[in-house]
Amino acid sequence: MSLLNTYVEKEQQLKQLKDELDKLKNDERLKAELEFKNHLETLMREFDKSAAEVIHLLDPKPTANKTSNSTKSTGRAKRKLKIYKNPNTGKVVETRGGNQKTLKGWKEEYGADTVESWLVRTED
Repeated sequence: MSLLNTYVEKEQQLKQLKDELDKLKNDERLKAELEFKNHLETLMREFDKSAAEVIHLLDPKPTANKTSNSTKSTGRAKRKLKIYKNPNTGKVVETRGGNQKTLKGWKEEYGADTVESWLVRTED
């Protein structure tokens, strides 16, 4: 690619980024978040607290005796239950993993993306 092509491409990218930045500047959600951030920083200075101290205060690490036994024994959280419904047959499959026999058959026959679109809901 020539240097001129690179320059023109970068110029277009810069214009696109400026447009996106202008949209963000006018977004009310961003204004609210910035206002919150400013208030929070003011409070942190007022009470002489660091960001790490605030995070620790709001989300303390659980102590060893407070952790649940199920998390300790398995080493990871329980998978979510996924419920699929085949629109062709009406058959419903509930699974917590991708290794379910019927689900694997559907994925081979219809393709993984198609089968994922059949996801009805997930539950904890």
